[in-house]
Order: sequence, then structure tokens, then C-alpha cells
Amino acid sequence: MSVGDRLDLTLRLVQNAGRLSVSELAERLGVSEMTVRRDLNALESQGLLRRVHGGAVPVRPREEGGGFFARREWQAVTKDRLGAAVAAMVEPGSTVLLDAGTTTVHVAEHLVGRAPLTVAVLSLQAASVLADKPGIELLLAGGRSRPGERSLVGPLALRTLGALSFDCFVMSIGGVHAERGWTEFSLDDAAVKQVGLAQAERTVAVADATKLGVRAFSQVAPLSAVGTFVTDAAAKDVRTHPNGPLTLQALKDAGVETHLV
Repeated sequence: MSVGDRLDLTLRLVQNAGRLSVSELAERLGVSEMTVRRDLNALESQGLLRRVHGGAVPVRPREEGGGFFARREWQAVTKDRLGAAVAAMVEPGSTVLLDAGTTTVHVAEHLVGRAPLTVAVLSLQAASVLADKPGIELLLAGGRSRPGERSLVGPLALRTLGALSFDCFVMSIGGVHAERGWTEFSLDDAAVKQVGLAQAERTVAVADATKLGVRAFSQVAPLSAVGTFVTDAAAKDVRTHPNGPLTLQALKDAGVETHLV
């Protein structure tokens, strides 16, 4: 396991448990307690968790995480792997609607290698990544930039998307729940995703495994509304993601093609 992946997993374990001791982390990760302490110090220096006597706790609720810039370093190694996997599913020459979110910025970086593409973006960060790239015809959906997230939302964004059709919608998501389906924390973001689902020939949803089992505030759609879901292989490990296997089974039962990378 690389250092980046180990840090990712350490953060997930702490987030899912709420509090873990150094000895528990060392046992689960198969490393020394000295290594765990060093990793916890590194994560604390990034503001991703807080050291307490004998262990660590999350610095923010599991559910939302406090904005794009607060979350962009979370599971960065894993999200880049997810981004590459999703981009590989996009056919050159197609029209793509790219959702907002930290993971879809990684998708944008890898989409450059799939040119030529027409890409409409719902994220100012993704727009910055794709701007002026050879073979990429970049469209901004318009709308209001949601503070903190810089996702494009509101009536103007909805009207723009409603006038377009896409071969593929790459959808990020706040929560994937066995009963509630695809869910989001923001009503505005949920509304945009609903239009994206309606206007796309197919949808590829992407999220890291920490989102499995999460029931966010607003339901976007039932699980069956999405054709393909990409997440990381840790989702099937009940020790690190207690709700992962149950959610994966629900996705399978709903006919969603799931890729673990």
C-alpha cells in the first residue's frame, strides 16, 4: 500500500468510526504504531482530523465536510484513480455533462486524454482544468455559483441544461443509500442532477466508498436511474465501510453496473 493510499484509508477509518486509537489503526492497517502516529500528524496538519489522547477523531461531521476546498485533499489518491476509470468510459467524439465535486475535477484532468470531446461543466474548478485544452470544446452551463462549492446551480443552469442533450452525464453524489437511492446535501445540486439525468443518454455516477450508506438531505433519484457506478474497492470491506457491501448489493439488485477500482 502506498503512503497516499494508507493516508486515505486512515482518514476513512477515523471518519467511519468517529474515534479510533493508535493501536486499533495499527492493527487494521498492518503497520507500526509509530507509522500510525506519523500519519495522524500529517492528516492533522492538513486539518482533516484531530489528534486526541491515544488516537484521533474527525474534525467535521461525516456528512458534508465544509466546502470544495476543505474536501479536495480527502482521498486524493483514490479520487484520481476513480477519475481515470470514469474518463476511460467516455467515448472520444461524445458530448459530456460533467458534474461538480472534488472527484469530478479528477475526471476532468483525465478527460483531456479522451479528446475530441464537447464537455459542459457544472463546476468552476473543472472549467479551469479543461479551458484551452486541445480537442476540448468547453461549455459552461451558466447559473449561480454556489458559495464554497463553486458548483453552478439555480434556474439559469436548469434552463440551459434543459435545452441540451448529452451522450453521457458524469454525476458526482453526496450519498448512495440502499433504500433512498442517490442523495445530495443541497436542494440546488439535487435539482441540477435531476435535469442532467433526464437529458443524458447514459449516466456514470462516481463517488469514493465513504459515500456508500450515506442518506443525504435530498433524494436525487432511485438507484435504477443510473446505469454505471464507479467507486473504490474498499467499498466491499465491511471493516472500513460497514454499509458498503449492503449498498453494493442494492446497486446490483437495481441493475446498476458497478466498477470497483
